[in-house]
Amino acid sequence: MPRAFVTGGSRGIGRAIAERFASSGYDVLTPTRSELDLSSPEAVADYASRPEVRAADVLINCAGINRPVPLPQTELSELRDHLAVNVEASFLFVRAIGAAMAERGKGHIVNVSSVYGSVSRPGRAMYSTTKAALDGLTRAAAVEFGPSNVLVNSICPGFVDTDLTRQNNTPEQIAVLCATVPLRRLASVDEIADFAYYLGSEKNTYISGQTIPIDGGFLCQ
Repeated sequence: MPRAFVTGGSRGIGRAIAERFASSGYDVLTPTRSELDLSSPEAVADYASRPEVRAADVLINCAGINRPVPLPQTELSELRDHLAVNVEASFLFVRAIGAAMAERGKGHIVNVSSVYGSVSRPGRAMYSTTKAALDGLTRAAAVEFGPSNVLVNSICPGFVDTDLTRQNNTPEQIAVLCATVPLRRLASVDEIADFAYYLGSEKNTYISGQTIPIDGGFLCQ
């Protein structure tokens, strides 16, 4: 049975991705927050070294934080928190699991980035900075692991109907967001999960090193 390792699988997009792989016959590992502290590099490195984790055929880095703060009020400690979860944890898993995949001669890695890695809005300096870094990691890993048949991509969701979206935006703000999207609605988590599944499954044989928006046309404007 193929195995997928998914961070951030307890809610939202991560849970939808985990369920999509599980429904397709994958053994899915999704550590809870109590099992894995993504803000601790030591804890992440230790978890990534576990044999059952290194044996994963698919790595989905979905966990992330997004705490909007105006740039002039952003503390360096807050930026470091975002870097630890959004970049360092993903880096450590890509390094460990990607290397194990390369030794076996195949594997798929999907990093869940954001359209805010390419554009931004007020209060999103930390989020945009870290998602742009994650996209850079995607390209570098695709180049390094490609000769060993490991495919690495980022998906970049736009505005998705999740708890985090509703936490960071009022209903009125969500209506404004929808008005900026050509399709005039939020994406569902299942729409994101289906594409993540395609990129992470054996169906994907040649797409690698890409940062692919799933945004209802938002970035076309």
